[in-house]
Amino acid sequence: MLSPMKRKLLHILAPLALSLVAATAAQAACVAEYKAKRDNPLELRYGTMQVSSCSVQGATPEVRTRLQQNGWTLLKVISVSRSGG
Repeated sequence: MLSPMKRKLLHILAPLALSLVAATAAQAACVAEYKAKRDNPLELRYGTMQVSSCSVQGATPEVRTRLQQNGWTLLKVISVSRSGG
């Protein structure tokens, strides 16, 4: 049996935890398709990555930054779509 204090705490924390899980799922629910390159020697890449924005305009800076960290130059974000999960 839960004490009244623990019950109150549970009523406060349970909805907060559920909203955090829902927000995290919503943020990770988009996938960007992109084209990138790396020079010397020239390499071209088509890839996908999960992004926090579900628009090309919103996802482009995130994709660019993540690719640059690995030595790639973003050529174009082709599309962004919601993932099936």
